[in-house]
Amino acid sequence: MLVISGSAMIATSGMAPGTGRNLLTAVATGTLVSAVVGFGQTLITATATQRAMLTPLIDESRQALRDLSAEYREMNQEFFPTHIFEPTAEPNPALNRLMMQDLQATRQYLFRGFSGRHAAARLLLSRAEWEFRAVVADPRNASAISGRARYLLRHSPAEADYDTIHERLHEDIRIGLVGLYLARSRCSRLEVTVISDPPTDRLEIFDDSIWVTLYSDARATAEYPRTLRFSEGAFVYTMQRAEFARNSASPHAHHLVITPDTSRQDFIKQFQKITGSQLTEEQFLELSAEFYNFLREFAVTAELGS
Repeated sequence: MLVISGSAMIATSGMAPGTGRNLLTAVATGTLVSAVVGFGQTLITATATQRAMLTPLIDESRQALRDLSAEYREMNQEFFPTHIFEPTAEPNPALNRLMMQDLQATRQYLFRGFSGRHAAARLLLSRAEWEFRAVVADPRNASAISGRARYLLRHSPAEADYDTIHERLHEDIRIGLVGLYLARSRCSRLEVTVISDPPTDRLEIFDDSIWVTLYSDARATAEYPRTLRFSEGAFVYTMQRAEFARNSASPHAHHLVITPDTSRQDFIKQFQKITGSQLTEEQFLELSAEFYNFLREFAVTAELGS
């Protein structure tokens, strides 16, 4: 229409005054006005259409994406770990710092593992108070030790002796029990359950998370295997917490209860009942010294302070 209007105006400039020129001028002017009005109307209509149709569609699409993202986050929280730590030859500082943060924020600390040495070390390296419950291996049962012994044997030199590793693990359990006694001031109450068939994987359960250390992973290539952290909403959290309760309530298990007021003599009596071996005062001091050596080494390698 602008082209027609412009052409008509150019044509009228060369025409003589009269009815034809006036008519062509009127057509040119009307066409120009129609073009301007049409452009304005189109602009207004397009803007209104965008507001009426396109904007709601965009908003609905964004909301659908947000809902889908929320659904995937919920699924991830239920079935996938929040953190994955690959195997290492030494304690992983990043893993241990994050676990200590979970420990500081919890009221109840549940541990299922082999000896409890690491749990006792974490308690002593912290400055809070918890309710602590643990499930550890029975030192009197050879099969309870054999699973961890086979794992360590896979990561030991070719000349490593199975019996030597087995005896070392037996001593680790004794050290762990003494270490938990030494950490009694960090807890309102410690309950230790000793079972003959502990699962191979280590569990550390807090109020808001669960840590699973996969000693059962046959592909593991390091002394400290792959570790996964799941949130409280994960399926694994509910399942393993129920499994922990079942292990703790096993009718064939032995139980050790320690409070801040438990005397050394009371502990020694319970220790003898649990392990089936007599513990002299000298042996108690030797095991205490070995635990503190382990504690210092663990604190340095895990970068958890002195």
